[in-house]
Amino acid sequence: MLMKKSKNLIYKKYVLSLIGVIFIIILLSGCMQENFKLDAVEVREYSGEDLSSVYDFRENSIKGPQYIYRENYTLKITGLVKNPKTYIYDETINDFQNYKKVITLHCVEGWSVKILWDGILVEDLIEESEPLENANIIIFHAYDGYTTSLPIEYVNDNNILLAFKMNNVTLPPKRGWPFQLVAESKWGYKWIKWITEIELSDDIDYEGYWERRGYSNNADLNKSYFD
Repeated sequence: MLMKKSKNLIYKKYVLSLIGVIFIIILLSGCMQENFKLDAVEVREYSGEDLSSVYDFRENSIKGPQYIYRENYTLKITGLVKNPKTYIYDETINDFQNYKKVITLHCVEGWSVKILWDGILVEDLIEESEPLENANIIIFHAYDGYTTSLPIEYVNDNNILLAFKMNNVTLPPKRGWPFQLVAESKWGYKWIKWITEIELSDDIDYEGYWERRGYSNNADLNKSYFD
């Protein structure tokens, strides 16, 4: 009788351990759908193209989602410019022309999402500050300390957006509110979120968070993301 109870106890522990392992695997694989509220109805189709959902992303930021108070937020344009500027959120989205683009984000983890992005051109934003002639790199800074960089030529030639909406909804904090960079044709680690500063530089060798850890500074989708 004692042996039977002991076997049952071992079996129960085994089952509970197995359930725990399965739960962790599901969590790590990103299969559990996040639950957060949106400020509008999410569109899932645009101009004949099916779109992924706002909920289809996987959380992989360096310090977890960032929550920024709207009344405290400013976006700074700094570095090699004649006129450094500081914008509040409403100025940024209302004082510049808005554009829409359907662009797919490809993560190095193996997943991707096709999203309708609303935003302003980074080029329009930095032009107001009048970049100096020797400025050839843009360094993007995030609220959590994350950074990455891109050549000005790439940003201007590809009409790169600073997005404030996705699929017709304002970026939720977990998706990068107030702004996410839509770095089309680049791997996902260039798609910096929670942007607080755009710095003009001449440091062509600048390395951001993942680039300092061996990831390619170029980050072209048709090439390896490791140098």
